[in-house]
Amino acid sequence: MAKLTVLHDGACPLCAREIALMRRLDTRGAIAFVDAADPAASCPIDRREALARFHAIEDGRVLNGAAAFAAMWRAIPLLSPLGQCARLPGVLPLLDALYDRFLRVRPRLQRWLA
Repeated sequence: MAKLTVLHDGACPLCAREIALMRRLDTRGAIAFVDAADPAASCPIDRREALARFHAIEDGRVLNGAAAFAAMWRAIPLLSPLGQCARLPGVLPLLDALYDRFLRVRPRLQRWLA
């Protein structure tokens, strides 16, 4: 049974590619992937919020941004060291700042991949 729920934007070509890779790497089935863009999907948080920023739910806590990515990485054995590194002092704020910068260029990247 999945221990982590990842909310993603299945309508975003960039996100869809990344989640497809994460699904392949999640060989233990530790992650439940929920497409927040799918109106039929049960989205446990506000759908607009889920589509604007990457979210995960770990142990009942809603994480977003770099914290959500780090939780996803920790759930995948191959990427777990990256997720563990995010727990080091100062690393998560740095990753979050980088993610915020990425969000500003995401619309352009989406257009290129569409």
